[in-house]
Parts: sequence; structure tokens; C-alpha cells
Amino acid sequence: MNLPYTLLPPWLHWAATALFVLLFAQAVRNAPWRRFRDKELMHVLLGSCVLLLLIWSLKAGIKPGLTFHLLGGTLFMLMYGWEVALVGISLVLAGTVLNGVIAWQAFAVNVLLMGALPVLFTHAVYRLAVWYLPHHFFVYILVNAFFCAGLSMALTVAAASLLLVGFGPYSIDAVLRNYLPYTPFMMFGEGFMTGMLVTGMALMKPHWLFTFDDRRYIAGK
Repeated sequence: MNLPYTLLPPWLHWAATALFVLLFAQAVRNAPWRRFRDKELMHVLLGSCVLLLLIWSLKAGIKPGLTFHLLGGTLFMLMYGWEVALVGISLVLAGTVLNGVIAWQAFAVNVLLMGALPVLFTHAVYRLAVWYLPHHFFVYILVNAFFCAGLSMALTVAAASLLLVGFGPYSIDAVLRNYLPYTPFMMFGEGFMTGMLVTGMALMKPHWLFTFDDRRYIAGK
């Protein structure tokens, strides 16, 4: 994660930019912006973006590109829906560019990797859970928050590894030895953070969760 510009070929960054523009335009067009006329929800959105920017600044790694930090993509999707989540994470990554952590040329590929991938994966899991799983509070928490966040981390690490091995300077042996063994710890951290925050909001501030409906998950249970 946090892939430096120099590790990947320029054409890949241009392709990522084109894909990002398409996704971002669709997100802006379809996002439920009327919901954020509520000043409380707007403050929550802006505050969560600032908090995620701080979380992303706390990273660990041994080589460029082979770094870890919590993502927050699943949390953002459950709180805001995939469209607003993508816009919010794009703003967070823009902040890292302004701070000099990531080169502006690598903005798109990192947004797709650390934002679009976990957000869209979580959206897909959420829709499948609504269609096929019981509408129960603990199903929402365990599946959509705990497990989905951990799997989102694993998917992001796997995608980053494929990019670094397929187009970057690292061999598969180096990635297997120096990067992938730490993935379970990051999966647990991502799942625990997301699960605890979503549980707290579902109990105390359910209106902060765009994907949570009292009538679906609590009423009559």
C-alpha cells in the first residue's frame, strides 16, 4: 500500500487515472448529498476524513511500497454508502499528497487500491448479505463490519502484492517473505477497529450509518 510513483510504469498510472475519473464522476453524480444537509452528519463526515488522514499517517514497513496501515474503507462504506465513501477517501488521499507522503502522479492508483477496492468490495458483500442472509443485528455487525473489513484488508494487500510483483521491482519471493506474513495481523486490526466502531454507532448513533436500518435489523427480532 502507499505505492510510490517510481515503483510502477507511467502507463499504469495513466490507466488508473482514467478509471478513477470514471468512478469518481459516477460517485459524485449518484451520491445522496441531500442527506448531508444535516449539519451533524456533515461534521461527522469531515471529522472522519480528518481522523482517517491521521490513521493513514501511522504506517509501518521495511521497503517502499511494502507498507501497512489501517484502511477504513469498510467503515466509510457502511457509514456513507459507496459513493460518498469514495469521495471521502479521495479527499483523504489528496491530503496525503499535499503532505508530501504520496506523489500526485500516484494519486489515482493509490485511491483505487486503498479506497475503491475495499469500498466496492464492502458494498458487494453488504448487498449479498441483504439478499441472502437473515436480517439480524449480529449478522450486520459480524459479516458487514468485522469479517468484511478483514477481508478488505486481505484483498488490498493481495492487489498491492500483484502490482509490485507484476509491474514493480520486487520478486514474489521478497513479497512472500517480507510482506504477506504480516497480513493476518492487519486483517485482525482492520476488522477489530471497524467492528467496534460500527457496533458503537449502531447502538448509540444509528443515524450515522447509512446502511443500517432499525426496521430491518432490530424491529421484531
